[in-house]
Amino acid sequence: MILNGARRTIRQVTIPRVTLAWDALVDVDVVGPGPLHERLTRALRQAIRDGRLPPGAALPPSRTLAANLGCSRWVVTQAYGQLVAEGYLTARTGSATRVRELEPTSTSGTPRVGAPAAPGAGGTGARPGSLPPRPERTFRLDFAPGLPDLRAFPRRRWVEAVRSQLATLPYTELGYPPEGGCARFRWVLADYLRRCRGAQVDGDDVTCCAGVADGVARLARCLREAGIRRIAVEDPGWTRLRQTLERVGLETVGVPVDDRGIRVDELVRLDVRAVLVTPAHQFPTGVVLAPERRTALLTWAREVDGLVLEDDYDAEFRYDRRPVGTLQGTDPERVALFGSLSKTLSPAVGLGWMVTPPRWTRALRASEVGQTQPSVLQQLAFAHFVETGGYDRHLRSVRQRYRHRRDALVAALRTRLPECAIAGVAAGLHIVLHLPPAASAATVVKNAADAGVRVADLDTYRIHPDPTSPGLVLGYGNLPDSAVDEAVRLLAMAVHRATGP
Repeated sequence: MILNGARRTIRQVTIPRVTLAWDALVDVDVVGPGPLHERLTRALRQAIRDGRLPPGAALPPSRTLAANLGCSRWVVTQAYGQLVAEGYLTARTGSATRVRELEPTSTSGTPRVGAPAAPGAGGTGARPGSLPPRPERTFRLDFAPGLPDLRAFPRRRWVEAVRSQLATLPYTELGYPPEGGCARFRWVLADYLRRCRGAQVDGDDVTCCAGVADGVARLARCLREAGIRRIAVEDPGWTRLRQTLERVGLETVGVPVDDRGIRVDELVRLDVRAVLVTPAHQFPTGVVLAPERRTALLTWAREVDGLVLEDDYDAEFRYDRRPVGTLQGTDPERVALFGSLSKTLSPAVGLGWMVTPPRWTRALRASEVGQTQPSVLQQLAFAHFVETGGYDRHLRSVRQRYRHRRDALVAALRTRLPECAIAGVAAGLHIVLHLPPAASAATVVKNAADAGVRVADLDTYRIHPDPTSPGLVLGYGNLPDSAVDEAVRLLAMAVHRATGP
């Protein structure tokens, strides 16, 4: 630790080794900027990946490490808790925090695989596929999931970003973009994903697309060309993505989701070699994939020589703690990562990306002849937005806005509908409201619509409807703060009309 006047600059700390990993060098100064607890998380994660913190090794008690770092114990407990959630560490009451046993990954660099709006899907301009279209009816209050707060779009900063690129862009950049997208966009995005999402990526394996639905469709075509004809999907899950896979020609097979995420034990019984998941914040249930299931899912992918398609849905919005890191960061050779700006900025931007293992990157490039890409100006404007810190500032601002709005919505629901259970972690832009067993969700949706309130039936996201477990999916991203109480009041009336006296 180096002291610089009253300011402490922490360069490195040693952590205990062999079974006590207290001598492994963990450098919190070379993992990028950010608060100390985030840098410590990244440093520990990298030490585990590099093997400097071996499986089974015990980390020092939080008080010990905090004393070595010269920081508060909170910094260490935050870092440990984050890595437990991501599956890198395991913690038990009365026992040391230890590095979890992870399956070894291939070092070949190439996997052995034989090969309109959706979660995170920007650029389609479409509303969630399973909801009724808007043209025939205008809703005064809209609980439909799938949109951020459009009033919060950073218009001035985005215009400045576009103007800056137009003013300085060499004329040679005004032609058709190279395969995969503009190099600057891909490398800036790769740096962002490493820094904020714990991904293992460089710009060569980033492909620019119009959104998650577009990216999934393009990779699904490559899977089909490689001989993969079936793909597992979460049930319930986002209907539009399942429909996208089916339109490409893949057969989709549902796998149940419970309060710990996708049932990997059910997945292993299926004759499939690819699966589409939303591990950071499952849509629509709102659960986070449990650490042991993250490990089991990657083990399955290696054993069947398969591929995990990871939709990093709502990952930027976690309100009770830092979001878990990506699956892709644990095994980049078996996971393809998808993301977009549709939830963080707006679907109107029409910009998304996918990070693929090298084998699949080559397959995508080979199939890109004639493929339309998002606007070069949009790609460069976003790169500028990230480079100047505008994107990070925007996310901090809207994250606080959504947290307060969710708190207000949950409080109103508990007051007016105490008989209904609220599900999902404190994250994202929607919650699930479980109705009393005697209620009909379809009837509640109709009653709410008659009152000018748009809500979504949970059954519309299930492959097979389950009337014994009625529920609603309530999106609050684009609902004005001032309208929360009124929307819940009208929704409560719709529920009470459906359940009777």
